[in-house]
Amino acid sequence: MSLTETQQATIDPAPPEWLRAGDSRLRLHTIVRLRWLAVVGQSLTIVAVHWGLGMTVPIGWCFAVIALSAWLNVALRIRFPESQRLTARSAFLMLGFDIIQLAALLYLTGGLENPFAFLLVAPVAVSASALPLRTTIALGLLAIAAASLLAYVHYPLPWCHHTNTGPEIFHHPIAWCHSQTIAIPQIYVLGVWAAVVLGIVFIGFYTWRTAQENRRMAEALAATEMVLAREQRLSALDGMAAAAAHGLGTPLATIAVATKELLHAAKEGDPIYDDLLLVRHQAERCRDILKELSARAEELDTILSRLPVSHLIDEVVEPYRPLAVPIKVTAAPQLGVYPNSDAAREPVADRNPGVLYGLGNLIENALDFAKEEVNVDASWSRDEVRIVVTDDGDGFPPDVLEQLGEPFVTTRPAATIDHDEPGHAGMGLGFFIAKTLLERSCARLELANRPEPETGAVVTVIWPRKAFEEPHCCHHTDLAI
Repeated sequence: MSLTETQQATIDPAPPEWLRAGDSRLRLHTIVRLRWLAVVGQSLTIVAVHWGLGMTVPIGWCFAVIALSAWLNVALRIRFPESQRLTARSAFLMLGFDIIQLAALLYLTGGLENPFAFLLVAPVAVSASALPLRTTIALGLLAIAAASLLAYVHYPLPWCHHTNTGPEIFHHPIAWCHSQTIAIPQIYVLGVWAAVVLGIVFIGFYTWRTAQENRRMAEALAATEMVLAREQRLSALDGMAAAAAHGLGTPLATIAVATKELLHAAKEGDPIYDDLLLVRHQAERCRDILKELSARAEELDTILSRLPVSHLIDEVVEPYRPLAVPIKVTAAPQLGVYPNSDAAREPVADRNPGVLYGLGNLIENALDFAKEEVNVDASWSRDEVRIVVTDDGDGFPPDVLEQLGEPFVTTRPAATIDHDEPGHAGMGLGFFIAKTLLERSCARLELANRPEPETGAVVTVIWPRKAFEEPHCCHHTDLAI
């Protein structure tokens, strides 16, 4: 049975908009709020220095530069909604303006001799957290250029010299502070320049690297949620079939009865007789189809809603049986478990689409790398349930063994990438999704290679038995999702 595009779209939900579109995650609302914070801080600083400490600064020009930022904020707030998401180019212009505005204030108040010169790092750090690398590099170069210019071209640093001492100076700072210029050694200014440049480079790179890891994790988790939603929708189709069979049964019965009465009233020679006969046959056919769907859904509901671990593995393995590499399945209590004890009873769990998908992905990966056979061994005790997937391939490369389970880490050779699932091919998301879905069921994954001289990979999935049999006992406080 084929699915229409609408049905397929229902089963395969679209990825989030932020995952599909744009290379900037920065909102205009964020930029505007940060700029208002800068406007308030700059204004208070100028007031404190000029009137509080009595240091002479070009107060008019300073407030003109600050007012320019305020007016820009007002214009943006009127022109655009707060939820407006900026493109990379627009964000570059916004943050570039902030760098130039701050550089203009520093030019009026001492250049790099001003201790607030280190704030040139702030716009670069904001860019690194939400914008592409090329935009962050461009803003970093702009900030470094501004710092280099301010090292040599600027108004004198506001300074004061107090001529008396005594307790009263703490109450009347203007009375004892007389403006004068101060000569700071150029070597010190060059040291400040080096500190600003290194801060821009280091903090910018560190922030970008951290944000990049967060973005990759967010994309991987979004893909995981999409896969889980698809599996859950597919599992719900059988319930929908049962509901359809129940809902359509009565109207079809009514159609069959009415058609039968009309057939009694009509004669075989009438033109309408053949049409009524056709309607009756088609109604009976619909009832037979719905009866089959209802029986299948009831069978799945009663048999597969709760699965012994051996049946769960059989369901996962069944689609891969026709492949060339054979799969050997075993299921038995662990060594040391008494045969007639309660611990020897085979665990039974709910039919969890996430667990089915996760185990299926592990088996599929093993088949991709196996040479002659894949083993799936299930064992259980009073406290735990284990499923071990083993292949006889080359095993996990040592350099990626510790990283497996992280998004975008893959061991697939380039030749097989084109045959992976669309949307996740060659991206290293398959194992991450499987690991995440299994961990949501309270499972723990252990990865290893078979001991020499044997070769191959070993993936062990371990559940606490209580969490395996009773999903409501599983807590996700320590999980990624």
